[in-house]
Amino acid sequence: MRKLSGKIIVVTGGTSGIGKHVAERFSRDNTVVVLARSCETSGNSIRCDVGVESDVIAAFEIIKSRFGRVDVLVNNAGYGVSGAVELLSDGEGSRIFEVNFMGVFRCVKCALPLMSEGAKIVNISSACAIFPLPFRSMYCASKAAVSMLSHSLREEVKPYGIDVTAICPGDIRTEFTKNRVKNFTTNERYGDRIRKADDHISAREHKRMSVDYACGKIEKIIAKKRYKPFYLVGGKYKALYAAYRLFPLSVILNATGKIFAPKEKNASKNEK
Repeated sequence: MRKLSGKIIVVTGGTSGIGKHVAERFSRDNTVVVLARSCETSGNSIRCDVGVESDVIAAFEIIKSRFGRVDVLVNNAGYGVSGAVELLSDGEGSRIFEVNFMGVFRCVKCALPLMSEGAKIVNISSACAIFPLPFRSMYCASKAAVSMLSHSLREEVKPYGIDVTAICPGDIRTEFTKNRVKNFTTNERYGDRIRKADDHISAREHKRMSVDYACGKIEKIIAKKRYKPFYLVGGKYKALYAAYRLFPLSVILNATGKIFAPKEKNASKNEK
């Protein structure tokens, strides 16, 4: 495996889950700067909420003054929200986009002036950006936005020798599931479908890839000399992607709905 050494690597959300493991793996041979809400500004850790523009600007001013450059930016900070679109608050929808999408935008915007030929931007998206799940709409949408930003940005900076990719992991056993914001607000229309769908998806997440396995794959991708536009992490998702390209979207969505959020038997009676 190709290794990175002597690089200045910035990892957002680097105190837990994927971010923590990636930061630890690369810190052996590189200078890793961790940006996170849950840490204090000390050493190579900078307290930063990527959902707040002033935090991001201040963090990269510190990076500029200490290191003068950024060789690799890993945009990992993010969180999940579950709930029905109809019943989510405006604040819940806005906040997840502020962190998951605008956080990526802000960090990219601040890092690019510190990047030169050979630099890399790695945006951690999600398999949900490709395979939408019911009652995960805002999370799926925020990650799809991250993927599209990555693809467009890739062509903007390619002439200057800066590479960009989106990594789309599938289910990983981390604290992400536990920390997901769960809105179980319901009404006669949805009944108990929201909670049951969340329980079903959460149970599957706990049985999937270990964080060590997933981050081993992610580490190899980040260290590559040249990037593909995006990478799916998890063998099952590569097979699903093949099916996704083969079958009409309506078929994929219908199957997803039946598996993860089947209609309750008495729902049709309630709707009449």
